[in-house]
Amino acid sequence: MSIDYTTSLGSLPAFKEKLLHYGRVKTFAEGEVILRENAYIKSVPIVVRGSIKVIRTDEDGREILLYYLKAGESCVMSFLGALHEDTSKLKAIAEEEAEILFVPNDKVSLLIKEDPEWLDYIFRLYHKRFEELLEVVNEIAFKKMDERLLNLIQKKIQITKANPLAITHEQLANELATSRVVISRLLKQMEDEGLVRLGRNKIFLL
Repeated sequence: MSIDYTTSLGSLPAFKEKLLHYGRVKTFAEGEVILRENAYIKSVPIVVRGSIKVIRTDEDGREILLYYLKAGESCVMSFLGALHEDTSKLKAIAEEEAEILFVPNDKVSLLIKEDPEWLDYIFRLYHKRFEELLEVVNEIAFKKMDERLLNLIQKKIQITKANPLAITHEQLANELATSRVVISRLLKQMEDEGLVRLGRNKIFLL
């Protein structure tokens, strides 16, 4: 299997081969849940192909999108859960068909001791995820919903490379922690302004 690690997962082929030897690759269909909240983390997922979205859910079942993981990336929270034998505080869902490499917890700890490259990879991920979470906080605190909606559509199209974007108003509302009515009104407004063209469960970014 040929794996393209686009994030700094290591430049040495031997290190990548070690990951493949330790882990197992599994394919997930679009929309399939990869990691559930409150489930014990038994292995750390690394995206091989495709992309996944990481979501936080509150007690009332409302969701908010935190960030996306692309090829070569992993979730820092899964590393912490693996090292401390803790449960997941987030939910990960395949944004599109994705291949995920799962590295068992004991191998995660072993790699930290054996490979400085692995530790550097974790710190780089931590830095990127921290910046993305700051961006989420800034959007919620300082940006209007129409700006957040447009940013989300642009990000989804950039990640999936699909325009028009196949998505429902309900899905967008869930990821932005708002109502479908609000999203529908804003999308119509954006269409009137010539920013998008709307179809049945499709959004074309102009």
